[in-house]
Amino acid sequence: MARSRSAGGGACAPPAEPSELDDRRADPEADPEDVARTICLRLLTARARSRAELRDALAARQVPEAASTKVLDRLAAVGLVDDRAFAEGYVQSRQRDRGIAVREISRQLRDRGVEEAVITTAVAGVAAEDEAEVARQLVLRKLRSMTRLTPEVKTRRLVGMLARKGYPPSMAFQVVRDAVGGCGEDTAPDDTAWLA
Repeated sequence: MARSRSAGGGACAPPAEPSELDDRRADPEADPEDVARTICLRLLTARARSRAELRDALAARQVPEAASTKVLDRLAAVGLVDDRAFAEGYVQSRQRDRGIAVREISRQLRDRGVEEAVITTAVAGVAAEDEAEVARQLVLRKLRSMTRLTPEVKTRRLVGMLARKGYPPSMAFQVVRDAVGGCGEDTAPDDTAWLA
């Protein structure tokens, strides 16, 4: 098959790489909506994103606000930008796959610009019992590698692990106490110094 030739007689250039697409934003002749669409689609190919994340990425690349809004509205109309679906998927993957607590997931979603009402709806599907069970499974998995440690050290490390994942201290201590065999109650600190 013969290659098509450009007006200058050379072969057509290969498809633009993502880094080359970034350079198009510097071209004053480039259509801002085309640039915005290209940036959004490239970002959405890597992972799902909230509307605010995309809006911020477009602003960082100096896409005019009118073009940004128009493209984001179009992507929302076809279902590629949907904060409700994004939040629901985020809650499921972080809670089930990574064992992150609901309050930490909520904070992360806020950081990604998701509205509070959307966050509340997304996390409402996680029952307190389910969250406690995920914490229990995390603790039991980690305990397998802690056989040589004293109960006090196990308790401190396990509670710290759950705290980093966003679990409230009361739930963390209860789950760890049950798993370690009751030794955590006397060694648990009265304040949050163990978080340091």
